[in-house]
Amino acid sequence: MSVSDEVETTTVPLRAWPVATVFARLALAAGFLSAVADRFGLWGALHTGNVAWGGFAAFTAYTHQLVPYLPNSLAGVAAWAATVAELTLGLTLLAGVAVRWSAWAATALQLVFALSMMVFLGWEAPLSASVFSACAAALLLALAPVRTFAFSLDRLFATTSEKR
Repeated sequence: MSVSDEVETTTVPLRAWPVATVFARLALAAGFLSAVADRFGLWGALHTGNVAWGGFAAFTAYTHQLVPYLPNSLAGVAAWAATVAELTLGLTLLAGVAVRWSAWAATALQLVFALSMMVFLGWEAPLSASVFSACAAALLLALAPVRTFAFSLDRLFATTSEKR
């Protein structure tokens, strides 16, 4: 392999980064926002279709399964904290605001979910819910260069500051 072959093979993936970062942002945002919508019954009632919770009470009970070491009174607080975090991350990733920070936070949140699911629900639960996959996508997004954050306010601000 010559040097020109190496340069040619490395520039193609670099051109693909903006597509990959937009796809990762949209996929993560959709996952977070869909989960929040499910908690408030927007996808339907519990046990209909592919609805996981269908209401906040069912989500609170699920949260208590993931954090059984917390007293019952704090399960609701944990459920609301997770919901606010997922709503915030979903919106920031969708809008392309604070992408790197949001991606790091999404990585941490997904990792906590995955490990908690694995410990308290069994090793298969986070695999079936693709939590590790979402965690990996968030990590790759967090490590991506800001210049590859296409259609984001972050890239717009980075480009504007470079011109000054």
